[in-house]
Amino acid sequence: MEENIRTVTPEKAEAREASRVERTKDRKTFVPAVDITEDDSNLYIFADMPGADEKGVNVSLENDVLTIDAQVEDQKFEGHGVSYAEYGVGDYHRVFTLNEAVDRDRIEARLKNGVLSIVLPKAEEAKTRSIPIKVG
Repeated sequence: MEENIRTVTPEKAEAREASRVERTKDRKTFVPAVDITEDDSNLYIFADMPGADEKGVNVSLENDVLTIDAQVEDQKFEGHGVSYAEYGVGDYHRVFTLNEAVDRDRIEARLKNGVLSIVLPKAEEAKTRSIPIKVG
């Protein structure tokens, strides 16, 4: 059986202005690249947010909307300035709409080495179950 896996280039995309969001900082905001996987019990979101640390990351859930925001500090170089930089520094923002198949009370998030991992436990009624076959 062939799996359908969509692969995208690892390039930071700048976030488009959302009609409901007003920014108070004049700063670039990027959409973090994500991988979404699942097993029988959970959905997993892995968001690449280089430069982000646990103090600057906020994951929130309001109604059915899961929002990831991260504020990243500018790089400071002691005793010299930047002549050329290929890596753009900015904040991160991404929004997901959850369905009823997620147990909202058990969502967990962890940040390690610039990767935010979010575990979305499936609600009991959404988990895969085996149905026994009866003879006769």
